[in-house]
Amino acid sequence: MDLNADLGEGFGAWRLGDDEALLDLITSANVACGFHAGDPPTMRRVCAAAAQRQVAVGAQVGYRDLAGFGRRHIAYDFAELRDEVLYQLGALNAFCRAYRTRVRYLKPHGALYHAAARDEAQAAALVAAVCDYDPELPVLCPSGSVLAQLAQGAGLRVVAEGFADRNYLPNGQLVPRSSPDALITDPHQVAGQAVRMATERSVIAIDGTVIPCAVESICLHGDTPGAVAAAELVRAALIDANTPPTPFT
Repeated sequence: MDLNADLGEGFGAWRLGDDEALLDLITSANVACGFHAGDPPTMRRVCAAAAQRQVAVGAQVGYRDLAGFGRRHIAYDFAELRDEVLYQLGALNAFCRAYRTRVRYLKPHGALYHAAARDEAQAAALVAAVCDYDPELPVLCPSGSVLAQLAQGAGLRVVAEGFADRNYLPNGQLVPRSSPDALITDPHQVAGQAVRMATERSVIAIDGTVIPCAVESICLHGDTPGAVAAAELVRAALIDANTPPTPFT
C-alpha cells in the first residue's frame, strides 16, 4: 500500500508542516507547484530531500490561489486550466531533474481535486495536460470520479486514493472541511482507518455505514495537527498488517 502526503506547502518565510520528518515515513510526496502553495526554493528543497530518501515525487497541481490555499473554487476556461496544470508539471519536474529524478504522477489539490471529481470540463483539462506532458504519468484521484473515468478513457493509469485522516459521508465522499468533524485528529484512529482501507478495502462513514474503499494509495495531510505522529503510527500499523508502505510507481 502506498502512503502519500501533501508537502512543500509553505511559501517564502512561512513553513507549513514538517516535510523532512514526513519524508522519512511516506512513499510518495505530493509536492505543491507554486500556485496554491510552494515556491521555487521550497520545491527544490523537497525534491532534494525526496530524492535522497527515494520517495516518489508527484505534482500536486492547484488553482492559482495562494491567498485561499487553493481551497476556493475557480471557474476556469478549459484551455487556461490545461495550460496552468501543464506549467506546474514542468516547473516541478525541473527541480526533480536537478536531483536525477522526475515527476512520477499527478494529483490535484483542494478545490481542484473536488471539482475534477464531478466537473467534466475541469477533469478534461487535467487529462489533456497529462496527455500533453506524458501519457505514461499516473493520475492519483478518487475511484469512480469523473476525473478517473476520463483519465481511464484517455488511456491513462488511474490510482485510487483514500484518506486516513478525513471522515467520510455515507455516499463515499469526504465530509466537507467546513464541518467540525471533517478531520480525524486522533493518531490511533487515523492508523485504524488506514489499516481498514488496506486490509478490508472499506471505511466506516460518520453515520456508521460501512462503505467500499478499494484504494492503492492512502493520503495523510501534512498540515493536519499531529501529522508526523499519525504517519509514524500508520506506517507501523500497515507493516504489522502485512501491507507495508510501497510506492505505487
